[in-house]
Amino acid sequence: MMPILLVLTSNEKYYPTFWKMIRGWSFLLVYGMGFRLKIERDERIKKDKSYLFIANHASMIDPWIMIIMSKNPIVFVGKKELVKIPVFGFFYKKVVIMVDRGSDKSRKRVYKMAKEKLKNGTSVGIFPEGLVPEEDIVLAPFKNGAFSLAIEHKIPIVPQVYYDSKRFFSWNIYKGGPGIIRIKQGCFIETKDKKIGDRKELRDQAFDMIYHELSNDKLYMNDTNKKF
Repeated sequence: MMPILLVLTSNEKYYPTFWKMIRGWSFLLVYGMGFRLKIERDERIKKDKSYLFIANHASMIDPWIMIIMSKNPIVFVGKKELVKIPVFGFFYKKVVIMVDRGSDKSRKRVYKMAKEKLKNGTSVGIFPEGLVPEEDIVLAPFKNGAFSLAIEHKIPIVPQVYYDSKRFFSWNIYKGGPGIIRIKQGCFIETKDKKIGDRKELRDQAFDMIYHELSNDKLYMNDTNKKF
């Protein structure tokens, strides 16, 4: 697929086509590994509208799930360390907004680039924990940047909950296997009447919603409380 990827990542105007291809690839990857997705939606996204997608992050499969969840093109904000992976890193830096979480300059650059993408009707996907937390952590604290972005552009925040990716596709090499991954897309959090000073309120609202779902799920909590 490399020749096709080289063409589709050579110019931003090809991104919608690239998105369709990468979304098809995501279905092949997720279902080909023996997973099935059980999706519950409290609210559905509209075609050709920009959103801010957020979710808890516990597995390498999480971005692929978020891609499957949206027909609308999403650009991800991701950590720069993944650029070092051979071949993957070459294409990663072309289609992902990279961030060095230890650099204020890098975070400002991310904010600027994300604004440009949103102007073009693309959505943004962020895992607001800023990391993949240790397995005994239910949900790590959220960063503020995603919510500032949503307020400035008056776009809805779409909270998603991934209950089972930690269990079926863990960072722990002694765990995992095929199974049904349950996903919930919660009610959207509107930002139309919000000001930048409300970002912590939005952050806490989103965190509480996802935390409530995870902490009240017996399978997730049984897995989270295990010690290895």
